[in-house]
Amino acid sequence: MAYKTIIEDNIDILVAGAGLGGTGAAFEARYWGQDKKIVIAEKANIDRSGAVAQGLYAINCYMGTRFGENNPEDHVRYARIDLMGMVREDLLFDMARHVDSTVHQFEEWGLPIMRDPKTGTYQREGRWQIMIHGESYKPIVAEAAKKSADKVFNRICVTHLLMDDARENRVAGAVGFNVRTGNYHVFKAKTVIVGAGGASNIFRPRSVGEGAGRVWYAPWSSGSAYGLLIQAGAKMTQMENRIVLARFKDGYGPVGAYFLHLKTYTQNAYGEEYESKWFPDLQKMVGKEYLDPEASHLTHRPIPTCLRNHALINEVNAGRGPIHMVTMEAFQDPHLEEIGWHNFLGMTVGQAVLWAATDVNPKYENPELTTSEPYVMGSPATGSGAWCSGPEDVSPPEYFWGYNRMTTVEGLFGAGDAVGGTPHAFSSGSFTEGRLAAKAACKYIDDGKAEGISVSQEQIDRRKAEIYKPLEHYKVFRNEIVAGDVNPNYINPRQGLDRLQKLMDEYGGGATVNYVTNDKLLHIGLKKLKTMEEDLEKIGAENIHELLRAWELKHRVLTSESVLQHTLFRKETRWPGYYYRGDAMKLDDENWHVLTVSRRDPETGEYTMEKAPLYHLVSEKEEAA
Repeated sequence: MAYKTIIEDNIDILVAGAGLGGTGAAFEARYWGQDKKIVIAEKANIDRSGAVAQGLYAINCYMGTRFGENNPEDHVRYARIDLMGMVREDLLFDMARHVDSTVHQFEEWGLPIMRDPKTGTYQREGRWQIMIHGESYKPIVAEAAKKSADKVFNRICVTHLLMDDARENRVAGAVGFNVRTGNYHVFKAKTVIVGAGGASNIFRPRSVGEGAGRVWYAPWSSGSAYGLLIQAGAKMTQMENRIVLARFKDGYGPVGAYFLHLKTYTQNAYGEEYESKWFPDLQKMVGKEYLDPEASHLTHRPIPTCLRNHALINEVNAGRGPIHMVTMEAFQDPHLEEIGWHNFLGMTVGQAVLWAATDVNPKYENPELTTSEPYVMGSPATGSGAWCSGPEDVSPPEYFWGYNRMTTVEGLFGAGDAVGGTPHAFSSGSFTEGRLAAKAACKYIDDGKAEGISVSQEQIDRRKAEIYKPLEHYKVFRNEIVAGDVNPNYINPRQGLDRLQKLMDEYGGGATVNYVTNDKLLHIGLKKLKTMEEDLEKIGAENIHELLRAWELKHRVLTSESVLQHTLFRKETRWPGYYYRGDAMKLDDENWHVLTVSRRDPETGEYTMEKAPLYHLVSEKEEAA
């Protein structure tokens, strides 16, 4: 094969994925590792990559401690109730106590943050959100990372982590290929920080056909944060904690900005408030501890997002849909109307275009809301990701094994989506986690933990053959196509993705089955996934672009298997509105007030599941900031 092998050796810190988590890691690594070699490998281009590539109009995680607004403990309490208790409080607190400094750094770099002209404080959109002019958010942050790194490799799809041949369970770098040239890239590194993305497009999306590609989370987020870690044998946690979003129908436009800034609200098709009618029965299902509307009205304690979803889903199923967001009132104010359009034109332009194309004007017509297909990610709103060590000064013994944000594989760290148990970190929190991981990685190296790493030529050659196998397979069998793109000897990436999405939707509790699954369905889904994994050994790729899609699919399949295994293991319905275990419809704190942890054996593919203790380290009572 004509593709060159390019080896980058003697790397101290390799950052795989350069969204906000990866850029934070590169930036901080230079501060603590002045003499260290820092290399970034990014699938797209660092200037416009990750979940905030297109821009963002709010920073969704900011304490405002300097303004007396919130404490880190407040954020832990918020995330804890929103996730029905299931969070790593040590990791959350650690992120929250450092995130403000990250945001202040962004402002110093030139990010325009809106301020209240009267008080001089940052302009709030909600308790945790501050408003920004975010069209250039990612390029501004990327510039700091580029200046910090020794080398930035754009357009590199990282497919596998390299493992140390001298010591079991220690990372030694990564491999991948250039999505433009096809060249094989080998990165030999003492530590790796995974800052890749979570998973969109593993469940069948609401928008198909002409709307394919309209999704909530970034469509290029292929679960690589999880695929890379699972392949390497890292323990994962809370992979069952997928999220379903209430979004503007078909365009997936964000609703939070409208609720918080424009003070809009929802109603059913008949103009009625509907949420409260579902709360009495729902309270019997989850308990007053998690759903107490009276307490929510009197305090900052929110009604968990999944439970509000539950009300929306059930109202539609009761025949009183569709659900509308009442925008007509707010849009009568010219200033608010401008903000409403500006929000989408600068962040989710597809929604504005769709409204224009379908003759929906939110000034004169209340647009529809619906629930999305499920997504799996760690940083924005749920807790999926690797089982990582927390900080020494906060973490209980079960949560600490030496270096902050290090996975159960030595020298392998996570940030953003890669870290489990840290919801509501969002972009600023992901950058902060990258900083924390990089500091710990530098200490790991300085402590001599990365000495003697060896990577055999056999491992490098084996991974190369594995990466390019889809191209070879297509080349051998391309003349046996029977009709269209149907070939008895291979499936192509598009066929594979359609198959995966159908499987996850029907057996894993997707949108078309009202998010319901059970043990029987999950077992069938896992069996079908095993068959699919066998078929993926014979996936064909016509060109480099399809090779990229093939490896994205493989990472999505690894992620999906983990999701099904975790969902099967947790025998309760912890998050009604995100998914339902039809055979275990109630929340069960007696047996499941725990975190779930898994490990997939890299050699056999067999899963081991276990319960990990859930510690509440922050008291319920709030104190002044």
